[in-house]
Amino acid sequence: MNKRKVGILTGGGDCPGLNAVIRGVTKSAIGRYGLEVIGFHDGFEGMIEERFSILRHDDVSGILTQGGTIIGTSNSANPFAHKADKDADPVDVSDDCMRLYEDLGLEALICVGGDGTMSIAGQLSEKGANIVGVPKTIDNDLMETDITFGFDSARQVATEAIDRLHTTAQSHHRVMLVEVMGRNAGWLALESGIAGGGDVILLPEIPYDVAEICSVVRKRSRFGRRFSIVVVSEGAHAQGGSQVYKNEEKAAREQKRLGGISRIIADAIEEETEIGCRVTILGHLQRGGSPTPLDRILATQFSVKAMELVAKKQFNHMVALQGNQLVAVPVEKVMNQQRKVPLDSPLIDAALAVGTSFGADLSH
Repeated sequence: MNKRKVGILTGGGDCPGLNAVIRGVTKSAIGRYGLEVIGFHDGFEGMIEERFSILRHDDVSGILTQGGTIIGTSNSANPFAHKADKDADPVDVSDDCMRLYEDLGLEALICVGGDGTMSIAGQLSEKGANIVGVPKTIDNDLMETDITFGFDSARQVATEAIDRLHTTAQSHHRVMLVEVMGRNAGWLALESGIAGGGDVILLPEIPYDVAEICSVVRKRSRFGRRFSIVVVSEGAHAQGGSQVYKNEEKAAREQKRLGGISRIIADAIEEETEIGCRVTILGHLQRGGSPTPLDRILATQFSVKAMELVAKKQFNHMVALQGNQLVAVPVEKVMNQQRKVPLDSPLIDAALAVGTSFGADLSH
């Protein structure tokens, strides 16, 4: 008799806690439900190219604290728009992936990832795959869940960076700009900015006015606080302006990557105030390293809940944390959407109350 099987893949960008999920799924699948676990290598690319392996207990032992993902990931593989190389036209190979899914005899496919991964997973569910989603992203921008694993670890890295830059900013009387990830959602900048005591926090949701930023910097300098910390989300943009991409000239044929807006802002501040600016772009530092205790616990809870949904045959749902409860939400509610910072967020109100600027007039 063939052993019952469940598949797992990690899609999108890497982040701390992925291995904790792989461990949780594998151990609970084997120990509690008697299932065999198939790990697809490099996300959906593993399904497309038929690269996978059986995950055994020994394979996941000791990886709880390890960053990255032992089965690899990809943030560009898409079975519905597969490109054999960067210059090729996209081709739909989802039927091939479904054949592999059926040939392997999978009872379900656990997809660990962000909104892009959930959108692809939702499309596969429409073709007959039994999908269970696990929410992962340092951006914390998935709908229907209060938090994603990976966010807390990135928030800690960003906060520590801001803490360290305070002392050098104060010593040299400079404006320090710290650029963090987040794409079109400002959660990471907002929360690390509050935790790190940022004087100005720039979010994608609140287009900034350079004059407002310069006003804050000048006022602080005039009253003896001769340094300022500006926390910048990579997706921030000026009023009437657009987001800045690292590879604008390649954007027509490659995936566009946000980054570099803080350098533009720094140049503008220096020109207007004649106060020296320095820029630190944290980049992939926010994705690496060991997960925080919160992310280890959250990832373990999510993975165990995912296997519970498999056992209950509650497919095409994503595990989510709402309040203090683990719940299952339909994947269709998560697909093709991003959870952004609302302008009436209590966090924005708290930051305003302690004098933080968002680079714009929010009085109205």
